[in-house]
Amino acid sequence: MKESTKIDFQHRRIAQISDFAELIEMLVPGNRNQQHATAAIFCEMKWANGIVPNLAYLERKYEISRRILQRARAKLTRLGLIEHISYLNSRYGGQHGWKFSSRFETTLKQLAEKSAMLRNTGTSSREKEELLLQFTDARRIAGRGSRTRSHAKRGGEGS
Repeated sequence: MKESTKIDFQHRRIAQISDFAELIEMLVPGNRNQQHATAAIFCEMKWANGIVPNLAYLERKYEISRRILQRARAKLTRLGLIEHISYLNSRYGGQHGWKFSSRFETTLKQLAEKSAMLRNTGTSSREKEELLLQFTDARRIAGRGSRTRSHAKRGGEGS
């Protein structure tokens, strides 16, 4: 059976994470090469004194292909775990390179706050939420029709 490549974001799994290797396995499932590259990036950035100017040396040091390293770096950047600092950024005094970012943590905190807020009945009205429910139903029905039309265009049965 093929292993899924989607992030395994289950509350039970998150509660069991005890080290960065398990976090990486959750964030980069299904690709051992990218897991290795992500672990190398994590380790180097964690123990660097400040900003890591270039990640290219990791290719030789850990025997990682350039493509795998770039894909792992791009995924970590999209998730908000690392960020690139430009030499034009005056906050870092002309330094440039890669560093850990707090965007991921901040976003998860905002998600937790939004989740708590959505459960609170004092911050919204029932009428508004029923209207939103009708909108989601309308999108669902409209989406069903567009799939049927595209299926018919390809010569599929039934429309």
